Amino acid sequence: MTTDTSAKMPALYIGHGAPPLLDDPIWSGELAEWSSQMAKPKAILIVSAHWESAPLTLGSTEQGTPLIYDFGGFAPKYYNIQYNSPGAPELAARIKAMMDEPVTDQPRRGLDHGAYVPLLKMYPAADIPVLQMSIPTHDPEKLFKIGQKLAPLRDEGVLIIGSGFLTHGLPYLKEFRIEATPPGWSQEFDLWAKEVLDRGAVDELMNYKALAPGMPYAHPTVEHFAPIFITLGTATVADAAPQTAIEGYWMGLSKRSFQVA
Repeated sequence: MTTDTSAKMPALYIGHGAPPLLDDPIWSGELAEWSSQMAKPKAILIVSAHWESAPLTLGSTEQGTPLIYDFGGFAPKYYNIQYNSPGAPELAARIKAMMDEPVTDQPRRGLDHGAYVPLLKMYPAADIPVLQMSIPTHDPEKLFKIGQKLAPLRDEGVLIIGSGFLTHGLPYLKEFRIEATPPGWSQEFDLWAKEVLDRGAVDELMNYKALAPGMPYAHPTVEHFAPIFITLGTATVADAAPQTAIEGYWMGLSKRSFQVA
């Protein structure tokens, strides 16, 4: 990993999995390899599916804020995970200055698992300031516009990450094994999204509720898909179509993740 923080950073949409991702050598290795191919960020701005709050809210600006163990039924070791990344108050102030809408603070809200689980594998040293931002709406166009406002941060060495899951139909899963056969609805939605992304057809992606096969099973609730539009909004005319970095399935759900660069 290089340390040139003057480099323009990509923007990512990642599947963040659940805590057992940390014990999956395949997915863990894919995340680690992906981050190793990028310049080291000056800071990380992450939008996790597990924080929905309006108006737009910024949290975890103070180092030492306890993590949020927002899951249940897992082994005790997962409730002792630590990720003591530096706070990012300067980035928070920069974002407030960029927005033409209300922005509030919850400086003592810790990172949730949609943030720290993938970061533990991508940046295990926890030496990069991390700021988490809430999802203020599910409206794709509004989220896309937020991404457009955030786009200049990429030129300032900030890695922007939308953290969700390309398919997330947990109520419809019949097997809870990492190697489970993906249901038809998960495969259909995944392949449709890949084709649309390859064409850069963001307008079609925004209309996923009507156009995507596999709905509503792939997303009975849409918070895990919503961050994708912030990521896509950061793209500029000079950027190529999104490039898939990770694909495949985990417990039958699509772990497809990509970058805009």
